[in-house]
Amino acid sequence: MPGTQTQVFRHRVRDHLAPPPVVVRPDDRAEDVVARMVEARASAAVVVDATGRILGILTEQDIVRRIACRRMGERTIDGFMTRPVLTVRDEDPLYVAIGFMRRHRLRHMPVTDLAGRLVGMLYLHEALAVAAGPLVADIDHLTHEDSFEGLRGVKAAQVQLAERLFADHVPAPEIQALVSDINNDLYRRVLRLTLGEMREAGWGEPPVAFCCIVMGSGGRGESFLFPDQDNGFILEDYPDERHTATDRWFVELAERMVRRLDAVGFPLCRGGVMAINPVWRKTLSQWKAQVTMWMRRLHETMLQMCDIFFDFRPVFGEFELARDLRTFVTEAAAANRAFLYQMFEEQAEHRAAVGLFGRFVTERDDPAHRGQVNLKYGGTLPLAEAVRLLALREGIPETSTLGRIAALERKGRIDRNQADYLENAYAFLTGLQLRQQIADYRAGRPAGNFIDPASLTEREADRLREYLKTINEFRSHVRAELTGRIL
Repeated sequence: MPGTQTQVFRHRVRDHLAPPPVVVRPDDRAEDVVARMVEARASAAVVVDATGRILGILTEQDIVRRIACRRMGERTIDGFMTRPVLTVRDEDPLYVAIGFMRRHRLRHMPVTDLAGRLVGMLYLHEALAVAAGPLVADIDHLTHEDSFEGLRGVKAAQVQLAERLFADHVPAPEIQALVSDINNDLYRRVLRLTLGEMREAGWGEPPVAFCCIVMGSGGRGESFLFPDQDNGFILEDYPDERHTATDRWFVELAERMVRRLDAVGFPLCRGGVMAINPVWRKTLSQWKAQVTMWMRRLHETMLQMCDIFFDFRPVFGEFELARDLRTFVTEAAAANRAFLYQMFEEQAEHRAAVGLFGRFVTERDDPAHRGQVNLKYGGTLPLAEAVRLLALREGIPETSTLGRIAALERKGRIDRNQADYLENAYAFLTGLQLRQQIADYRAGRPAGNFIDPASLTEREADRLREYLKTINEFRSHVRAELTGRIL
C-alpha cells in the first residue's frame, strides 16, 4: 500500500519511544541498581543527573564484565557505568536512528530532547517492525557514517530509492515529501559535522542561538531529485556591540556549510539565496523588519524575495525562532491585501501551459526543448503560487501545496470538488515530472522539467490538458478573490 513503504522514512524517533525501564542517579548503590534491573527485567539502566541529562548507562554486559565477579558493597553505580553514552534525539528521523543502531550493533538507545535530557528508549526490534524487509538495505545506504564522504553516498542512494518507490507506484507527492525529508536530514548532518569542525578549529560554540531554514520547494516539502541550495539563518537577537564578532562567526559557518552542501550534491544557488548572503542571514528582529520593508515597497525585486522566502521551513537549530517568524509573516501577509494583490499581478503571466483551444503551450526559444511542455513553469509553479496567495490571505501557516489546499477546504474557501481537482492536478503533474527526471537520470542527462507531449499516451495527454485548464480556472478564481477582476 502507498504510505506503508515510506512511513519508516517519514516517522520520527519520538513516534516510537518506550519509557526507560530503569532510571538511576550516579550516587545510587550498584547493588540496588542491579536489583532494580532484575525486578524490571531490564537489559539496561540509564544514569542521569538532577536535570535529567544522561551521565552513563549500565548494561547487562557491564554487569558481566565489571560487577559479577566483584564485591559491590556500598560502591555507587558511577564506578561501573559506561560513559559517554551513544544517544539519539527524539526529533531525528526514525530511519537515521535505525541505521545508526545497526552500524554500532546496539539493541537499544537512550533518547534525548534538544536539551540533552532523557525522554525515553528506542528498541531496534520495535523500530525495524516499521520497515518492510527490502527497505532495510535502503536504510543502510541512506545512513552512511557521519562523514562528508558518507553523505555523498546518501545523496546517490536517495535517487535510487525514489526511482524504486516510483516503480512501485508510490504517489509522486509522497516521494517528493520523502526526498525533502532526506534532504533536510542531510542539512542537519552537514551542520552537525560543520559545527564540530569549527569547534576543533578553535571557533567554539555558536555565540547565539540560531535556526537554519530552507526555502522554495524544499520549504514546501516538494523537492525533486536535484534541488539547488535555498537556505538562510535566523539568529537570536543580540546587542549591536556584539555584531562584528557574532556575524564573523556565522559568516564562517555559512561559508563552510554551503561548500559542504555543494560537495554532497546540493549545487550552489545561482541567485545567491544562501546564508552566505547577508540578505538571508539576519536576527529575528532584522528578519521582521526586512519582511515588513519588502511588503511595503511592493517593488518587483522585493516581491520576488517574498516569493522565495514565504515557504521557509526550519531544518536545524532553535526551531522556536522559525515558528516566531512564521507567525509574524502569516499575520502580516493576511493584514496586507495590497501586497497580496501586487504579488498576484507580479505572477499574472505564470499561467498553466494550455491555450484557449486546448493546445499545449510549448517551449519556443530553447532549442534543446523546443516543442516540449515545461511542467514546472507551466504547471506546478502556477498552481503552488495561486494556492499560496489564497492561503496567505486566509492566515494559513502551512507551507506545502497539498497542505494549503486541505486547509483552504477546511476553512470553506474552496469546496470539496475544487480541492479534489487541485489535489489530483498536483499529483498528476508531479508524477509526470518525477517520471521524466528519472528517465533523464538514467540517460545521463541533467534532470529537468520538460516533457514531450508526443511521449504521452492519449489518455495522459487528455488528463494533462484537463488539469492545466483546472489550474488556469483556479488562478482566475484567486485573482477574482484578490483583485475583484476576472483573469
